[in-house]
Amino acid sequence: MSKAGSKVLGIDLGTTNSCMAVMEGGEPTVIPNAEGGRTTPSIVAFTKDGERLVGTAAKRQAVTNPLNTVYSIKRFMGRKFAEVENEVDLVPYKVVKASNGDVHVEVGDKVYSPPEISAMILQKLKGDAEAYLGESVSQAVITVPAYFNDSQRQATKDAGKIAGLEVLRIINEPTAASLAYGLDKKSEEKIAIYDLGGGTFDVSILDIGDGVFEVTATSGDGHLGGDDFDQKVMDWLVGSFQSEQGIDLSADPMVLQRLKEAAEKAKCELSSSQQTEINLPFITADASGPKHLNMTLSRSKLEELCDDLVAKAIDPVRNCLNDSGLSASGVHEVILVGGSTRMPKVQTSVQELFGKEPHKGVNPDEVVSIGASIQGGVLKGEVKDVLLLDVTPLTLGIETMGGEFTPLIERNTTI
Repeated sequence: MSKAGSKVLGIDLGTTNSCMAVMEGGEPTVIPNAEGGRTTPSIVAFTKDGERLVGTAAKRQAVTNPLNTVYSIKRFMGRKFAEVENEVDLVPYKVVKASNGDVHVEVGDKVYSPPEISAMILQKLKGDAEAYLGESVSQAVITVPAYFNDSQRQATKDAGKIAGLEVLRIINEPTAASLAYGLDKKSEEKIAIYDLGGGTFDVSILDIGDGVFEVTATSGDGHLGGDDFDQKVMDWLVGSFQSEQGIDLSADPMVLQRLKEAAEKAKCELSSSQQTEINLPFITADASGPKHLNMTLSRSKLEELCDDLVAKAIDPVRNCLNDSGLSASGVHEVILVGGSTRMPKVQTSVQELFGKEPHKGVNPDEVVSIGASIQGGVLKGEVKDVLLLDVTPLTLGIETMGGEFTPLIERNTTI
């Protein structure tokens, strides 16, 4: 590394993938990782030789090493074990209860907290950014879902600290996306950010114009995202195979990991084609010999399987409109964020909700990290005349006599 740097890394620490950007010559620029990818899988693996793999390398070996490959750790950040018991069975790695009731992950003979696993992803991003920029990076702005609570935000800050980063600010993903979209907008607009990622869903409504970004309302669901869509396809594959062959595939972690990869790939392919083949040779065997899984999944079948998930995003949108005092027609632009918004069914749902075609001018995988880097530029004085006004996503209150919840700060209060 040649010199100490003053750049602030904007990091979108995602459930499925992470992305980073930095201000270069007054422009936000996405930084590729060491493998040349503009996004990095949020996956950490531990090999039997004790080596730690992060990102693409970890993803590549997930099928052969499912018990020691940790993905979607964001779902467990800042959570108590009791809150996530129904999600524990959805991952092949071992999720355990820590002595304080928190969620921890057990890999081999070691136990890690979610912030420690996230820190490994952040260290990889930090190292790759330093190699790319030729200078050290010590400061970052990290984004979180708007619907994250205080302990989830603190866990994200802790991850940054463990990774050797001074976290200057934690900002909400939809707000970051609005910065990336609206930095050059002079006229006033009311915009909606519809952010459906790998594990979380957020919707925020903002007033933007002339450098002011004011969030008027936010809503969401901390347990809704691409992972759930994959799970629906996996369940369908397991069910179909069982009815055809009489064999239950769900007991073998290695088979489940193959199914997860196939489900994710099929889902992505069906965003651009009407049907796809799922071929998994030698998926299992019985007394009669090896069995192969060969199925055709159509887009209409996928949409039928995921119908209830797409519908789950409707209420938060309505609540958000309601809280902001707007009708759907009062929103000028709807910006889609997060890889899951590539699904045609999701886009149709958004179009029906808002009565207009969603804006397609931003890259849904990169826009959040770009916004985070802009916020870094604001904090460093590189980006002038930008004012960000966000809101509390959840009501803050105290327990009073008789176990009553007494609100002190109502949700959607400007902070």
